[in-house]
Parts: sequence; structure tokens; C-alpha cells
Amino acid sequence: MAGITELRDAIIRRHAADFGSAYSREECMASAGGKLALFNSLQVLVDHGDEVIVPVPYWVSFKDIVEYAAGKCVFIETSESDGFKLTAEMVERSLTHRTKAIILNSPGNPSGAVMAPGELESVLRLAARRGIYVIADECYVYLNFSGTNTSAGSFPGVKEHLIIAGSLSKTYAMTGWRLGYALGPAPIITAMSKLQSQSTSSTTSIVQKAAVAALTGPQQCVADMRAEYIELRDFIVPALRAIPGIHCNLPQGAFYVYPNVSSYFGRGGLGSAADVANRLLHQAGVVTVPGEGFGTSEHIRISYATSRREIERGVERMAKFFAAL
Repeated sequence: MAGITELRDAIIRRHAADFGSAYSREECMASAGGKLALFNSLQVLVDHGDEVIVPVPYWVSFKDIVEYAAGKCVFIETSESDGFKLTAEMVERSLTHRTKAIILNSPGNPSGAVMAPGELESVLRLAARRGIYVIADECYVYLNFSGTNTSAGSFPGVKEHLIIAGSLSKTYAMTGWRLGYALGPAPIITAMSKLQSQSTSSTTSIVQKAAVAALTGPQQCVADMRAEYIELRDFIVPALRAIPGIHCNLPQGAFYVYPNVSSYFGRGGLGSAADVANRLLHQAGVVTVPGEGFGTSEHIRISYATSRREIERGVERMAKFFAAL
């Protein structure tokens, strides 16, 4: 139930070619989306009362999956003024004797923050020394705008305490096809496969074949898409910053911006990011996601995975909405 041999081999070879990793077939499994790879890994590793470190802001599913496994989230607050960056020192301060795992998401959803390679390696080595697992959500690993694509699997000597959850959704525009994968120690991958065999069983055979074609075919489309996202990011961030009172960091990856809208709290009946998102939807026709779901209360998340024209329309509507408050 870990996926067809052809697909697992394609995942291993693509990861090795792009990131210098060295995984065997027994250390790889396919899943029905990257989320299921995360779910399976946390269900296998986390027991009642185990602590899992989760940097803030976080993808909303992290908290729910940890709690479903009866674990306890230990949140690390990152600083907007520092680009929501996570350091090994911050992680080390949060470790206790109950720490079982650390979730890393770089590039991150919703902030677009990217861990510096040196900090990523330091966290991996810290975890390995302490016998703590790192679960690296690398859904956006190919949408890294810093100039160097880095995977947690790039660093030697840490594989025994590392599980990588990957996805083809963003890399190959296969969202909805539900094809993810996990790379990790063979005993953990085996346990995850057993769990999966009693839930989704496996992912659709047709999609597995399509994934092989994506992984083994020409890869220029990935670079072209990344370049286009950088252009869209470089358009939307100044456009949002031009709205009085809106603060917006420059994301280093993924395809989201995470502007701070708290200067408008107290105006026009707005008291939270949820209020802002609700009013933007119903009064301006702009879809955003409130930051409360990601662990912060001052921000909204906006996806710029669309055309420049649609971004222009959306920002224009937002500017008119905020100007009227």
C-alpha cells in the first residue's frame, strides 16, 4: 500500500537529483496527498501527552492533526519584524523531556517564510542528538525564492530522525489529484504504510502513473512557474503596501502574502482579522483567510496563485474597502 514501485523509485530519484538525498525504496511511500503523509507520520509517532513543537504562524492542519493524535502543541512565536524566521535557538528553548517531534514548514504557509539552510541543518542536528523527530512539510520546497532550493533531506547524518512529507500538488499544478509522499526511516515508513492500508489503502493507480510522468519528465515547467510567482509576488507586495495602514512582509517562498491589517481594528466595526476577512468577502468580493486559523490575530492570508489582472482587481477592491472605513 506504499505505492507502485515505479512511482517510489521516481520520487527517490527526483529527490536525489534535486537535493542530493539518498533514500531507498523501503524509505519511501506514496500517499493520497501530502496532508495524509503528515497525518500518517504524526499518528505513528505521537502518543498521549507527547509534545510537538509548532512554529507560529502555522498551517491550520498541523494543530488539528497533533491534537487528533492526543499530542500537545508547543507553539513557538516568530516575529513579523524578522520575517517570521525560525532559528535553532528558538527551537532549543522550547524542548522538554516530553518533546517527541518538531514540525518544520519551509517555505511556510501562510507566511512564505524560508528557513536559512544553516538554521535548518542546526535544528535537524539538534533533534538527532536529542532523539527527537523532525517532520518536514516540504509542500512548497520548489517554490523557494531565495535562490537555493533546500530540503531537510539534503543534510547527511540526520535521516534516522527525519520524516519528509512532500506533495506534487504545487510543484506540478496537480492540486486535487491527491498525490503526496513521505521519505523517512524504513521502520516508520512501514508503520505509516500499515496505517494507510486501513484508511485510504492507496492512491489512485491512474494518478500514480501521472505522477511518474511528472517526476521523470522535463522539469523546466517548475522553474518557469517559480519565476512567474516571483513576478506576481513583486507586484502584489508593493500594491498592498500602498494601501495606507497595511503592512506586508516580502515572502521568500510559496504563493501567499500575509499582510497585517490590525491598524483597521476599531474602525467601521472591525475588531479582528476574521471581521476583516468576512467584510472583504461580502462587501468587496475578495476572498482572504483570517489569521486566527494560523495562530495570529492581526493578519489575513491572500493567495496570489492567479493572473496579474485578477490580483490588480483584488487589490483595487481592497483599497476602496479600506479607504471607506
